[in-house]
Order: sequence, then structure tokens, then C-alpha cells
Amino acid sequence: MNWTTAIPAVTTAFLSSFVEAVEALTIVLAVAVVRGWRPAGIGAFVGLVLLALIVLALGPLLDRIPLHLLQVVVGVLLLLFGMRWLRKAILRAAGIIPLHDEAVAFATETEGLRDQAHRKEARLDWLAGLASFKAVVLEGLEVVFIVIAVGSARGLLGPASVGALAACLVVVAAGLVLHHPLARIPENMLKFAVGVLLSAFGVFWTGEGFGVPWPGGDLAILAFAGLFLMVALSAVALQRARVAGLS
Repeated sequence: MNWTTAIPAVTTAFLSSFVEAVEALTIVLAVAVVRGWRPAGIGAFVGLVLLALIVLALGPLLDRIPLHLLQVVVGVLLLLFGMRWLRKAILRAAGIIPLHDEAVAFATETEGLRDQAHRKEARLDWLAGLASFKAVVLEGLEVVFIVIAVGSARGLLGPASVGALAACLVVVAAGLVLHHPLARIPENMLKFAVGVLLSAFGVFWTGEGFGVPWPGGDLAILAFAGLFLMVALSAVALQRARVAGLS
């Protein structure tokens, strides 16, 4: 195992999974507050089972794809995925779109479930469990994609999976202790970092797939991350100046 690649892969999987797990936990906790832990827990458990089945189904298929083709496909998808995260993080940091607030999301989800309680009391437990299930599956699919994309191109599925699992366990443990969304976590900063890392991996894997001999080998990932970070910070500064000029 090459640690110059494994460490960024684990870090990327951990940070991205942490963000997604916090968002899923916010909805699951909202369900638990309104309708109790039973529908919230059942919905989350079924969602986790479905995710596990998806991983088991996708795993054997990866071995049948030629490595260079896999690297190109994964690289392009990672780059698109990373740039989407980075774009939103830049716009939030520049004050163009509001920062994501887990406390607000928790309150909104809770209020929505309570409104449903007045209209559909008989079906609310089922609807609450479905909300919990949907949150786990939708956020979990992003985690599964990132882990597979980061780890499959260089045989790092194990380390990437460990990073993702560690992040999920940390978030779940914190949620069980606090019974409250982790609103104090600087989520936009995490998304900024994840966007930089995913984009760096995307460029690296795409080049690897096309046979580009990167200077420094795997250390090129760190160089790309630094380049994306500088460009993103410059974009934030330019957008802030533009907003200030318009006001």
C-alpha cells in the first residue's frame, strides 16, 4: 500500500462521510423527536441494509472493469462531484448563498413532521420511518459512491471504507449522546475541503487512466489539492469583492 495515496483517500472518505452522516442524522433525530426512536430506528436500519446490499452488489463488478477504464470513469465522476461541492462551498463562503445550518434543517424537518401529524395521524409512523429511511439512503449513496470512487482505482477500498465507517460511527455516537444535530460543526469548511480533495483525486485518476506520467507520482494528488485550494480561495475573494461592489 502506498501511503501517499492511502492517507488522502482515507481523509477524503472520512470528511465526506462525516458531512453526509451529519445531514442524515439531523433528519433521523427530527423523526425521533416527533414520533419516537422506533420509527426513526427502523427506517434508518432498513436504509443501512439497502446500502450494504448495494455495496455487496457493486464490489464484484469492479473487478471486471479494466483498470485504466475504471480510472478514467472514476476520475471524471470524482471531478464533477468535487467541483459541485466546491462551487457551493465557494458561493456560501462568499455570502452569495446562505450557509447550511443543521439547527435550521432540524427545526424545519421537525415542524414538517408535526404538520403531517395533524393531517395524517394514522399513517404518521409509516411516513416518519420513510423519512428516516430516505435520509439514510440518499446521504448514504453519496458516501458509497465516494468510497468506491476514491478507493477502487488503486485498490484502496479497504482504507477508504475504514475512513467512511469511522466518520459514521463518530457522528452516530455524538448524536446518541447529544440527541441534537451537530450544529456547531463548520460544515461548509468541511465541504470546502472535501470539494478540493475530490477534485484533486478526479484530475489524478483521469490522468492515470490516460497514462499520464505525473511528476512525483502519487504526491501529485497533494499538488493538485493545493492548486484547487488556491483557485477556490481566489474565487471566494473575487466573489466577495463583487458582492461588496454591488452593495
